[in-house]
Amino acid sequence: MSLERAKKHLEKYGLADRVRITEQSSATVELAAKAVGVEPGRIAKTLSFLVDGKAQLVLMEGTARIDNKKYKAAFHTKAKMIPPQDVEQLVGHAPGGVCPFGINEGIPVFLDVSLKKYDTVFPAVGTDNSDIELTIPELEKCSEAAGWVDIAK
Repeated sequence: MSLERAKKHLEKYGLADRVRITEQSSATVELAAKAVGVEPGRIAKTLSFLVDGKAQLVLMEGTARIDNKKYKAAFHTKAKMIPPQDVEQLVGHAPGGVCPFGINEGIPVFLDVSLKKYDTVFPAVGTDNSDIELTIPELEKCSEAAGWVDIAK
């Protein structure tokens, strides 16, 4: 269901035919990098946060970590990850497959500037064994990003 939902979203941008399914799991950055055959930084990981009780997504390069001070400055609240058991209900995709495509209505998506060092990146597509290679402008457009942030260490 998550894969179909994400692919349907990507169809609006003419990108659904570029989704790849792998036999091996890509549920973590390390597994995804191995499955795709790229350095871990090129995996566009999607982090799920709770802000005022609502979901918010931030995509950042695979090896980046959240800088709590920068996060608080950008979003005026402490960084609070969505508990794993609540991610699918709040976002629309289960942990390991969280992506900005085909998510629940009204969830803001932000892109971290750490992604800009790469020509292309690989976000998941709703499952723990799917991905798509996107240029940064393609990611910005099809993620329907609310904007760019600088919250990585």
